[in-house]
Amino acid sequence: MSEQIGLEFPCNFPIKMMGRDTPEFRASARALVESHAGPVADSAVQAAVSRNGRFVSVTVTITATSQQQLDDIYRDVTSHDDVLVAL
Repeated sequence: MSEQIGLEFPCNFPIKMMGRDTPEFRASARALVESHAGPVADSAVQAAVSRNGRFVSVTVTITATSQQQLDDIYRDVTSHDDVLVAL
């Protein structure tokens, strides 16, 4: 039986979401995370546009305080219509 290594909180944790490259998606991605983690600095939000320019990945790095917080974030992110993929 292998031992599972858990996260130690608080810790920096990146939340990565992918969707269509629109201003609405970028704002929604950030707002979804901030609703659970509070305001994040602009420097904690990074975006990378796909080669064809249709999609964007938005990574918001937060100081996670618990596994429950991360679970809540991922539940909201994955159920949002504009989010195609969440990592």
